[in-house]
Order: sequence, then structure tokens, then C-alpha cells
Amino acid sequence: MIINTTIKDIGIQLKTVEKLFSPTSVDRGTLAMLSVIDLKDDDKVLDLGCGYGVVGIYAAKIIGSHNVVMTDIDEMAVKLAKGNAQLNGVSKIRIVQGDAYDSVEDNDFTVILVNPPYHADFSVPKRFIEKGFNRLHIGGKMYMVTKRKKWYKNKLISIFGGVKIHHIDGYYVFEAQKKKISYAMKGVEK
Repeated sequence: MIINTTIKDIGIQLKTVEKLFSPTSVDRGTLAMLSVIDLKDDDKVLDLGCGYGVVGIYAAKIIGSHNVVMTDIDEMAVKLAKGNAQLNGVSKIRIVQGDAYDSVEDNDFTVILVNPPYHADFSVPKRFIEKGFNRLHIGGKMYMVTKRKKWYKNKLISIFGGVKIHHIDGYYVFEAQKKKISYAMKGVEK
């Protein structure tokens, strides 16, 4: 399958397969998340759980492929993301297969973008948030999109100390900024 899409005046063509998330069109939650981000030339972006690559490719078209890292646990997703990066002229993106942060050693990202699997239990997004905090540079931001609010809001506040929530098209886009080197609630008694 082929998806042709335009996000904020940036045209992207993507090859997909039925097996991957949102195979016939770019997910509305992903579009909601991308609508609130404002990437700068000096940003370093991690597309966590990249799927077939729309988020990382979009970022690379704005800030350059050398400033983007994409990762996914699924071998087919990584293969398609690499092909789609080539197809869109941003082939220098570093795209790795691995479980979340396991294949990525960088700890100086300024932006982490993630559309987690939020219909399952919270173990995956919990790990994304906790480990992601340590991969961000001071001042860096994590953007996460879900259809659920309460658990994500509480978890992001407990780790980052605060969160801005955008409600767009039935989705919640969470924007949390790392302001200090330790978790916000670390050492706090409950």
C-alpha cells in the first residue's frame, strides 16, 4: 500500500503493509501530535516506535536526517521505515531495530516523539516515559499522544514535574519538559 500525505505543507510518500499500525492512512493521533510540535534546526529527535516512519521522516524533512533517530521493535517496520526514508530523500536517518531504548545509546535528545500502544497495559508507556526522561537533554521535551488522559497525566507529572495537555480531535497530546536531572517525585514519600 502507498500513502501520500501532506503534514504542515510537507509532502510525504509512505509504503505500508497491512500488518503494521495504521496501514491505510496516517493515524489521526500521530497527526494531532505533529500539529503541536515546533522543531528547531538544532533539535535532535528520537521517533520511538517509528512504525513505517512518518514521524521521523517528517522531522528529518524539517531539521535534517542527521538529527533524527528512529527505532522500532518490529523488523518489518524498520525495513519499511528505511525504505520510506530513502523514498523521501532523508536516507541518512539512523533507523535501528530494538525494544524501545535498548538499541539507542544517545542521551542528548531534545525531542522524543511517541504514539505508544495505549490499549494494552501501562508497562510499555511507563518504560517509555521513565527511560525517556534519562535520554533527554535538560530542556528537552517528550511528546506523547493517547486517547487516555488520567494515567498518562499522572505518570508524566510524577517523572517530569508537570505536563501540558493539548486536546485535539479526540486525542490527548502530552508535552513534558525535562527541567532537572532527577525525576520530580524521586525520594518523595507517598
